[in-house]
Amino acid sequence: MKVAIFVEPSPFTHISGLKNRFESLIHGLREVGDSVLVVTPDPAPPKHFFGAEVIGVWGFRPPLYNSPTLLLSTGLSVHAARALWRLRPDVIHVSGPGPMVFAALLYARLFGAPLVMSYHTHIPEYIPRYTWRGLVGPAWAVIRWFVRAADLTLVTSAAMKAELVRNGCPADSIDVWQRGVDTKAFHPRHRSEAMRARLSDGHPQAPLLLHVGRLAAEKNITALLDVLQQLPGARLAIVGDGPLRLELEQLFRGMPVKFTGTLQGRDLSEAFASADAFLMPSETETLGFVVLEAMASGLPVVAVAAGGLTDVVSRPGENGLLYPPGNYATCAAHARRLIADVAARRAMGAAARREAQRFGWAAATRHLREQQYARAVCNAKPRPRRCSKFCDATLRALSRAPAGLLVALSSLLVLLAALGYALPYRPAAA
Repeated sequence: MKVAIFVEPSPFTHISGLKNRFESLIHGLREVGDSVLVVTPDPAPPKHFFGAEVIGVWGFRPPLYNSPTLLLSTGLSVHAARALWRLRPDVIHVSGPGPMVFAALLYARLFGAPLVMSYHTHIPEYIPRYTWRGLVGPAWAVIRWFVRAADLTLVTSAAMKAELVRNGCPADSIDVWQRGVDTKAFHPRHRSEAMRARLSDGHPQAPLLLHVGRLAAEKNITALLDVLQQLPGARLAIVGDGPLRLELEQLFRGMPVKFTGTLQGRDLSEAFASADAFLMPSETETLGFVVLEAMASGLPVVAVAAGGLTDVVSRPGENGLLYPPGNYATCAAHARRLIADVAARRAMGAAARREAQRFGWAAATRHLREQQYARAVCNAKPRPRRCSKFCDATLRALSRAPAGLLVALSSLLVLLAALGYALPYRPAAA
């Protein structure tokens, strides 16, 4: 199979759950011998990743979000178009819902390839935190457009599929991309007394709570201050970096909190395995990879009952604990229970580990490749004959010297205007 992957931000520089998922996808596709092309906004990408060709395209930082590695892109590039011409992909897979979806859609129509969009960032939840709440409605309109235009939309949890369907996206074109976690890299055996001393700032005997993630407004990390104030004697380690770090360090000043910055590799594995419980206050997660990594490490989780986290902590009270959004007293009570009851903490950590072991990357990639990509091929919207001739002429222009650039871009704009897949949303009859 020949697969073209458009992904923003770059999985090679921006640390997130998306990075883990796409790196594992690329690796998995290459392991079975598939030809893979990756197009991503990255100023200095690797030329190859597990044998996949990587092309960096121009990117820009989103307004109001201060992160040097979070780059979005229009995805339009003569270099990328030529690589696609050489590959002639069977499937085009794009991360969404960002501007790169437009380019992937245009390329999919040009090459007659089915388009798979995977939905990773729940923009309607981000908007009130960064800009005007009145933009939520238009954002949903764009999301519905994307879902209708794609041949298959993948979400990371059943809860997120239900959310999209409630807001007018067609259920029959949405499927859940199975989750995965590296249960060897994240394992209780990586517990380290030296790491525990580091995370607890020299107090390894104290109860140690952990949070790992990007330090940004949408992650709701400020809620942990309220929780920690209700847990005298406990300490909190916050692993990660992001645009809110300086503000958070000021907010938690004088509290028993350790900011470690970003940890990777063995250090991250040891951090997960060396704490007593994991706290996840983010209400915007489409899945929550760090929660899966904590569970694989045998760490009991206290998470908010929102978004994809309810899929991950699938049996509350057995393999983790959930609390209602905004109810930090319940969150603190759950953490207090785990601190006080060592036997319950160990039993819940063991159950969490068993749950995580059900989800390997190899099985998730195999299902995606053999079932979901095949479904996208079946769903693919046929090109009218006249459109096919027009697309072929555009491709010939793209394959030539840079002189064809203006012709190609003009053709792309015409195609964008001509696409008729995004119908207005009409609510279903009651």
